[in-house]
Amino acid sequence: MRILFNYIEKFQDRFFPEYIKYVFNTYFVGILVFTCYRFLLFLTETDRLSELPADEKIWLIIKSFVMGFRFDTVISGYILSFPFLFLGVLSILKIKNNIINRFFLYYILIFYIIAFFGASVDIPFFNQHFSRLTVSVLLWTDNPNFMITMIFQEIKFWWPFVPLGVFSYLFYRFLKKNTNKYLISNVSKLSNNKNTILINILIFIFFSLLLTLGIRGRITGKSPIRIGTAYFSNYAFVNKLGLNPVYTFLKSCLELNDKRFQVINLIDNKTAVENVKKYFKIQDNKSYNSPIARKITANNPPLNANVVIILMESMGTVKMGRYGNLENLTPNLDKLAENSLVFDNIYTAGIHTFNGVYSTLFSFPTLYLRHPMKGTQMPKYNGIASVLRENGYSTIYFTTHDNQFDNIGGFLKANDFEEIVSLENYPLEKQKSTLGVPDDYMFEYSIEKINKLHEKSKPFLAVFLTASDHGPYIIPEYFKPNSKDIKKQIVEYADWSISKFIKEASNKKWFENTIFVFIADHGAPISAVYDMPLTYHHTPLIFYSSKHISKPKVIKKIGGQIDVFPTILGLLNISYINNTFGIDLLNEERPYIFFTSDDKYGVIDNEYYYIYRDKNNSSLYRHKHKDTNNYIETNKINADKMKLYAESMFQASQFLIYNQLTQMK
Repeated sequence: MRILFNYIEKFQDRFFPEYIKYVFNTYFVGILVFTCYRFLLFLTETDRLSELPADEKIWLIIKSFVMGFRFDTVISGYILSFPFLFLGVLSILKIKNNIINRFFLYYILIFYIIAFFGASVDIPFFNQHFSRLTVSVLLWTDNPNFMITMIFQEIKFWWPFVPLGVFSYLFYRFLKKNTNKYLISNVSKLSNNKNTILINILIFIFFSLLLTLGIRGRITGKSPIRIGTAYFSNYAFVNKLGLNPVYTFLKSCLELNDKRFQVINLIDNKTAVENVKKYFKIQDNKSYNSPIARKITANNPPLNANVVIILMESMGTVKMGRYGNLENLTPNLDKLAENSLVFDNIYTAGIHTFNGVYSTLFSFPTLYLRHPMKGTQMPKYNGIASVLRENGYSTIYFTTHDNQFDNIGGFLKANDFEEIVSLENYPLEKQKSTLGVPDDYMFEYSIEKINKLHEKSKPFLAVFLTASDHGPYIIPEYFKPNSKDIKKQIVEYADWSISKFIKEASNKKWFENTIFVFIADHGAPISAVYDMPLTYHHTPLIFYSSKHISKPKVIKKIGGQIDVFPTILGLLNISYINNTFGIDLLNEERPYIFFTSDDKYGVIDNEYYYIYRDKNNSSLYRHKHKDTNNYIETNKINADKMKLYAESMFQASQFLIYNQLTQMK
């Protein structure tokens, strides 16, 4: 064996120029670091291994790492292509230049460290969103203080930067040694290569083709490697594990800057609007500026009841005992649901807080990789605050932290929320983290504010956005959880905070005449049967009122956050013009509900779950049975109906926004 290795080494020394060995060694070490990052990510998500079949588990994991090697090779190929080509030409021309050689030392170092940085950021990003790194990570960059403070207040956000420092240092040491060995000290070999020019050119062409193949990522097929290539199995975790975060980030950046992605062009605008009118049974009406506006007439006198909406951070159904969680994390919400009007098949509009706030309060869907509340122009909507103000209500919004995060405060102010209560309003000693005050203090602080609204002798709308169930997890010392896991303790605390608020509010004069609405801003990817986990979207929706909801009732209709506003108006018996994509779930129903996950969208009914990733990579699953087989070919008619429904809604939504038809005239 030793003789064989000696022969191979002599063959390489005889025929392979130094730049080939230099580039190959650099590539090998870069792949090794990327693999280490993939392994670190794997270790942080080992609880997801239970989702894999026992007899295939090891093979699926191995295959995902092999897939990862392919995607890592693509990124390494792009980084090393310029040094390879430049050094190759110098070698053929027998030109020596140590300045150029040292330049490539730092050129390669910088690009690889940037790539390692992306891999470091990817770990907490994946843990939070069950998604490899995309351009959506930049949604926080306009709040740098908030972002940096959050990172350093929660270990799960900053620990990956420890291996970043270690890997960067070791890579620098290796690269310096590699450069000195093959480029600096052996510069004479670059200029005195024994091969003929023809052989050197042939070697250069051969390795150029090899490099091109590495960048392309595949041998067969017309197109190069794509994100869909990583979806080799029916199991979401191992599919995503095979991706490279630098690849997914750059891919999403290119799509975002591509004119085709700056506006969605799913179907023709006119067709989309006509479909939406058909879905909502809207007759042509020349009275309104918007084509989807329809008059909703109440059959009974208005209740003039107060409305309190609590958007619960990350409180997906997967955390509640009512929906099968056996750890007793939400005893208070579970008990509250037993005495309420409960909707069991409700889904959030997206995976970010701004998705939840926007769709719940304005009943518009959210679009791919778009932040609907940011921009130079802030559209005026016919949202819940606007309609209730027209009907004599006061409006107020409470959050635990900075009201300008996600531009929520400014957007709500422009859309008829009269007062925003946020970080600047709370005493400094009560602010515990970058997320501001704990949930229970926000609720406690709100009582006096709501009392003053009640004294105006008119009804009010109060919206709360909780934040404690989001890292950094801060549990006040006066709360004693039962769980040992901090992620479960914080759910217990969030549940207790709501119970405490209801108890305090029950002693106030306004309590009896108030309808409380509980819904998550989004769920959590705790169980990921599919690459768009339904646990990230399935949310509780609970309507509680000691006076106006006398008998508990469970409703199985499918719906979403976009239906909350019209359903509340239905309960209040208020007549209004509905210029949204929501329906009153008490009196209407929809065949499907749809939602986004950054660059993907999903559509669901009681049996099937359609996921659109791109035109060549869509799936249809039987989610009711947690079936991971793809039925899109055998049930194409149903898949096409679901796709058309969602795309009509998305396209028509964009049409209204771009043509300034969101406000009623």
